[in-house]
Amino acid sequence: MTERDGIFAGDDPFALARAWLAEAEKTEINDPNAIALSTVDADGMPNARMVLLKEIEDDAFVFYTNYGSVKAQEIEQAGKAAFVMHWKSLRRQIRVRGTVTREEGPNADAYYASRSLKSRLGAWASEQSKPLESRGHLMAEVARVTATHGPNPKRPPFWGGFRIRPYEIEFWADGAFRLHDRFRWERGEKNTDWSVIRLNP
Repeated sequence: MTERDGIFAGDDPFALARAWLAEAEKTEINDPNAIALSTVDADGMPNARMVLLKEIEDDAFVFYTNYGSVKAQEIEQAGKAAFVMHWKSLRRQIRVRGTVTREEGPNADAYYASRSLKSRLGAWASEQSKPLESRGHLMAEVARVTATHGPNPKRPPFWGGFRIRPYEIEFWADGAFRLHDRFRWERGEKNTDWSVIRLNP
């Protein structure tokens, strides 16, 4: 295995990702868990948007969304996705590519319940990614679902999580004269053993 030390040390890429995120939480002004999520449509045209990563599990990265959204439809069609998490304050980034499955069980219920009431009602009201007549129309829908679902709404059946199980993770840190440090962790889609290689900057 490639020799690594300092901020790159360790044999578990998920533990390393959690450690970098914990460090970023002390320095980033807003949303240290923001990721630029990339998907492709049925024609192979790429798409990207910012979402919030909500959990780094022992073998996957998890975020939540409306299953009717463009991102969700593209994920379902391709079964794969990629993201980059970049921290300007640390001058570091993590890149991930992998296969994607739904998270719509107890974990999704628990995360939904942890959100503010307005956010939970907003999930019911918004037909994410679809055309919207006006802001007023959206707020009227929020009022309607508030009256319908009350102060403790259940998780909508069209809203839940996605779990990205990576087969490639790259850790990048800024270096002097643009001679950056890059380490790529790789495994097969059905493999649990990682190989690590250092990359040219």
